[in-house]
Amino acid sequence: MAKGEQARAPLSLYRQYRPQSFGEVRGQEHVTAALEAAVKNKKTAHAYLFAGGRGTGKTSMARILAHALHTSEEDIYEMDAASNRGIDEVRALREGVSTLPFNSAYKFYIIDEAHALTRDAWGALLKTLEEPPEHVIFVLATTELEKIPETIISRCQVFNFKKPTHAILKQLVLDVAKKEGVSLTPASAELVAMMGEGSFRDTLGTLQRVLTTLGGGKLSDDAVAKVIGAPSSQSVNQFLSALAQKDVGGAVALFHRALESGVEAGVFVLLAAAKLRAVLLLRFAPKLKGELEGQFGEDDLKTLESLAGKEGAALNAELLADIIDAQLSMARAPLPQVPLELALYRALGDSRSESHSTAR
Repeated sequence: MAKGEQARAPLSLYRQYRPQSFGEVRGQEHVTAALEAAVKNKKTAHAYLFAGGRGTGKTSMARILAHALHTSEEDIYEMDAASNRGIDEVRALREGVSTLPFNSAYKFYIIDEAHALTRDAWGALLKTLEEPPEHVIFVLATTELEKIPETIISRCQVFNFKKPTHAILKQLVLDVAKKEGVSLTPASAELVAMMGEGSFRDTLGTLQRVLTTLGGGKLSDDAVAKVIGAPSSQSVNQFLSALAQKDVGGAVALFHRALESGVEAGVFVLLAAAKLRAVLLLRFAPKLKGELEGQFGEDDLKTLESLAGKEGAALNAELLADIIDAQLSMARAPLPQVPLELALYRALGDSRSESHSTAR
């Protein structure tokens, strides 16, 4: 290290690989097309509102727009409304907009988590949004559009950001892993993408955890699953097979065995739901088999195809709905395993009482 040079922590993958231009943005073509046209035709608005789930690229898009307008870094101002939500901060912002930019055509203000602003803060900001100086552009970003006052919404151009699909996230994982010198199987990339739950940031955060733990080279599915806290593919298949036989006790035992080995309950249920969905797709929409081949390995797909037949008749839409409800309930349950256990007792537990009645 050179004299006076300080060691710096490496950038997170999300910051390192965040898109730098409209062309690099994934899955938000409806937004990029409109903004590119506005820049090209010199018809940019003075206030935008970007709404969408966390990690969908709202702040990245705001910075891309700023750079497309040739705004220098010293003329871009970012404010986190979740931490600076009061009237004093907005008053300071109002005073700042009156001064000219340093060396750009615009002073560009990005207000993240805008829904967190107080009522008084919104009131102070409203006048500026009504009559903004010609040299100012605002981008408000929010995950909760319903909390933004109508008076503010009506003064902004609103763009809704979509959650990226699993296919988009999976390709992102494969592309970033390759750039980092790591080889992932499609199944591992699918698992990482699934853990992202529709967020670019969370997906790359999960990938970073995998790469930090396992290093480079070719990574096995089992090693990736272990880092994430996911069960082996075989254990989930055995779980579904037990449910197909209405063996609730066996299914619960497999679930508990997975938890004892370090698997996270929520991840187990998420993967079980994904495979049960695949079973139903193979049963009712077999033409989608090609799509599923990109998500599951050959052995997995054979198991799922067999469960889609008569032997898996107990695996139905009602059971999938119950398992999804269980996953949603896990975060607020006193014991995370309880919601799934209850779901299985309710969905398939009657088979045990029926057998007792027959025996009598």
